[in-house]
Amino acid sequence: MNIMQYQKIVRASALYDFIFTLPFLTPWTFLVLHKTLNAISPVPHFDPIHILFVNLFGSIVIVWSILRIRSPLPLYGFYDSIGRLLFSTWFFYNIVFYQAHPVLVLFAVLEVLWFIIQAYGYHKIRKNFSSTPSVAINDLS
Repeated sequence: MNIMQYQKIVRASALYDFIFTLPFLTPWTFLVLHKTLNAISPVPHFDPIHILFVNLFGSIVIVWSILRIRSPLPLYGFYDSIGRLLFSTWFFYNIVFYQAHPVLVLFAVLEVLWFIIQAYGYHKIRKNFSSTPSVAINDLS
């Protein structure tokens, strides 16, 4: 795998995040999402403090997505893979220990897949660069 291929992976994961996180960005878009999810399977009521944290989460993920879309550096893909490992851990924790909404299973699986794709891709390009003496590992950032 070369850097340009990996950058496409980083950008694709960022586009995925951007699209699927937009509903969490504002209280109004979250209300639409909440009603939609409730039509699929019951979801708990969200108090204003819960909506605040949902919107904070949505805001930071949107900003992180835009950064990776505009500048898909391999190092950002590596850090994103770590974030996805953490996200999938908490998704599966919620699925196992609480009455999780069925949509969480889908998101958990997608987070694991993006983690594997990005972590493996980063490993491959680091391996390629370490075998090329003329290129410093810092060129990956």
